[in-house]
Amino acid sequence: MRQDVKPEFCCAHKPMALGLAALSHPARIEILRHVSGLHASCCKDVVGHLRLAQSTVSQHLKVLVEAGLLRMRPEGQSSRYEVDTEALGSLASELAELASACSNAQNMKSLHSNDGKRGPALND
Repeated sequence: MRQDVKPEFCCAHKPMALGLAALSHPARIEILRHVSGLHASCCKDVVGHLRLAQSTVSQHLKVLVEAGLLRMRPEGQSSRYEVDTEALGSLASELAELASACSNAQNMKSLHSNDGKRGPALND
């Protein structure tokens, strides 16, 4: 870890990292898309849509719930899943802020690296 970055500052980014890690698998992205189009979905609905093994879908659902992107509520002997649109929106905003901050830093770096340098001479 860089010396100028305090550990507690890095921990502030943990929810964002968990959310992005949850979205790092194509099946989980498709699960979010599928579940978002429904009021609520059970694991069986997702299995039928993705044609993956029930155990595989259950694991993907667990990752999305732990990341806070899906909400799970027990219903009888099964569970119903819903997209947490507020959490997903927050993750999108944080990612947009990160992209903007990195872009701005690159622009400032470019400006400073050109300080004191003259471009090609222009003929009058």
